Amino acid sequence: MRMRTIIWTSVALFIAGPAMADEEPRFCPTRPSIGGSSCTTEPGQVHVEYSFLDWQRDDQADQRNDRIVTADLLTRVGIGKNTELQLGWTGFGHDRTRDKTSGAIDTVNGTGDVTFAVRQHLAGEEGKPFSTGIQAFVTAPTGRNPVGAGTWTTGVIIPVQYDLTEKVAVSFTGEADAAANESGDGRHLAYSGIAGLRYKLTDNISTFAELSLERDDDPEKHETFALAAISTAWRPIKTLQFDVSAVAGLNRASPDIRLVTGGAVLF
Repeated sequence: MRMRTIIWTSVALFIAGPAMADEEPRFCPTRPSIGGSSCTTEPGQVHVEYSFLDWQRDDQADQRNDRIVTADLLTRVGIGKNTELQLGWTGFGHDRTRDKTSGAIDTVNGTGDVTFAVRQHLAGEEGKPFSTGIQAFVTAPTGRNPVGAGTWTTGVIIPVQYDLTEKVAVSFTGEADAAANESGDGRHLAYSGIAGLRYKLTDNISTFAELSLERDDDPEKHETFALAAISTAWRPIKTLQFDVSAVAGLNRASPDIRLVTGGAVLF
């Protein structure tokens, strides 16, 4: 009887082995979406997201501003079944502002701020259409203004997603921040909503279309920003992603254009 049990157990393990080996890892980069995500990294795994190049131009009536960011890193570590810790850091930023009247140019180079975050997946399972979560973050002013914010900031992000089909999903991300004042001293309320549509072209290629509306109540100037974004992500293997995105301003207050290239990898 004991020998029969051992034999049947061995057969079961042999049959289950290939299925376990073929099980895909939980690899869910937030990028290239400009919204949030409720998906967390599995316990014991490390997930890194990065930007090769992030360029933004803001052309206003009196000045033109160009900002280039590179080595923008986000490390995500799973610490529980539905919980992860995040550490983000901007390695280098170049900010160039040209006054259109005088022609004077002001240039600032330096590192950016460090962001600490906790993401908790609240609802949604594999095969279920609905998912949501919450993410809280705080940013330490380690960088030089204007590459960095200049003071401590904090906020909360709540993403919601619903899969209409295997290929199509809709999402909404709400965010409320105690954002840094433009002066670099003190904080104010900023809040935003991002609506998105994701479509899987193939098993390895996905595209995203998003609209964002943000209200910023800075004491010096209250503004509303409206943006449209389109992006594409390609996964040559199950644990590696390359992506590109373009963001366009839809009103006068918003930056004119932003182009980003980067990717993600799961260890």
